[in-house]
Amino acid sequence: MSAVASQSSAPVAPSLAIGLGCDRGTPLATVQQCLQQALASAGGTLADVAVLASIEAKADEAAFLQLAAQHGWPLHWYSAAQLAAVPVPNPSATVQRYMGTPSVSEAAALLAAQADLHALVVEKHKLRGPDGKNATVSIARMAAASSTPFSPPSVS
Repeated sequence: MSAVASQSSAPVAPSLAIGLGCDRGTPLATVQQCLQQALASAGGTLADVAVLASIEAKADEAAFLQLAAQHGWPLHWYSAAQLAAVPVPNPSATVQRYMGTPSVSEAAALLAAQADLHALVVEKHKLRGPDGKNATVSIARMAAASSTPFSPPSVS
């Protein structure tokens, strides 16, 4: 470590993009627990989270909206076509059948991180809550800041 880096007192910017998926109506507590488990497996904390992301079809999912509001995190929504264009390690035929894309959480994390597959630090972390509802969290490390703003791929 260089002397300059070790003496720096500037806070580290949040560096993780969180991709979210869940059964319709999954309680906030289940999504929070899934997120905490995924962050712990990556050695991260809530302070490391920069952004949440999911599929547009979940834009009214109460748990996602509550989680973002609770922590002041931006929430990005992507179309099924945008998500389907992202290569992921764990595509799902079930997700493809119901959502029109083989991946929600992994692809959303990568799109929000503006990064490729190598940035995925937690693949599909799944949790079945006590109510039987499922939540899925994927975590990607944000790409290095660039001089140009990010624009998600456009869909015709």
